Amino acid sequence: MADKAIEALNEKLDRLIEAVSRMAPPPPPEPRFDAAECFVWQAETGCLLPVARVNRVDLALIKGVDRVRDILLDNTRRFAAGLPANNALLWGARGMGKSSLVKAVHAQINRAGKAAEPALKLVEIHREDIESLPRLMGLLRPAPHRFILFCDDLSFDHDDTSYKSLKAALEGGVEGRPENVILYATSNRRHLLPRDMIENERSTAINPSEAVEEKVSLSDRFGLWLGFHKCSQDEYLAMIEGYVGYHDLRVDPETLRAEALEWATTRGSRSGRVAWQFVQDLAGRLGQALKA
Repeated sequence: MADKAIEALNEKLDRLIEAVSRMAPPPPPEPRFDAAECFVWQAETGCLLPVARVNRVDLALIKGVDRVRDILLDNTRRFAAGLPANNALLWGARGMGKSSLVKAVHAQINRAGKAAEPALKLVEIHREDIESLPRLMGLLRPAPHRFILFCDDLSFDHDDTSYKSLKAALEGGVEGRPENVILYATSNRRHLLPRDMIENERSTAINPSEAVEEKVSLSDRFGLWLGFHKCSQDEYLAMIEGYVGYHDLRVDPETLRAEALEWATTRGSRSGRVAWQFVQDLAGRLGQALKA
């Protein structure tokens, strides 16, 4: 009787294990890095989603940031060649092409390469998924490619401790940053953390200077700090002229200048984003399509 009871119990346990196994999510598929040159990290499923068509502009169309453009391009070229390179923080004024520059530099490096398959991959990780960064790096570490991890609009708010995961993943972990991975991030502020958050740490900590150092040291993990500042009127007009020439828009130069300046006045700012918005409006009014 005892043997039959044990056998029945084992059968029930087997059925329970089988039922639980069916409820568990399937393991994420192995990443196919040959499927695309750009991917988006899906933290919930642990998958890298290939991007068939990347939303980016040609590097030659990014105006007014020549110095930082050359620095980032040179840093990326060294990294793609297997040479030492730095993580980069692109910070500063809104709409001045920070994220556009990262994507354009990636395309430029791959275009200049001689391999049939682009060896330099771009992987975007969303701000809210930063805590999964160590898991993503573990996935990329054994891959034969080199990767730019790209986080757009990176910043941290009150009571947000995920910045500690970023610090550890960049430099502080036992394994450190993989040799085939580099991080490029954009932010509107240089130190990634709001000033009042840092001041609150200063006022409440037992050792205020150490607390502030912990917050500020996050930015120190980026070897390159590339500042983007508001553009001048001439730079703004040069951006528009570049777009108009690239898209073959037929418009009188004097009319273009007057309308472009009026557009900036109504928006209350001048930037690459404002210039592009004007060009889209202009093309629509002219009844002309923009190039892909």
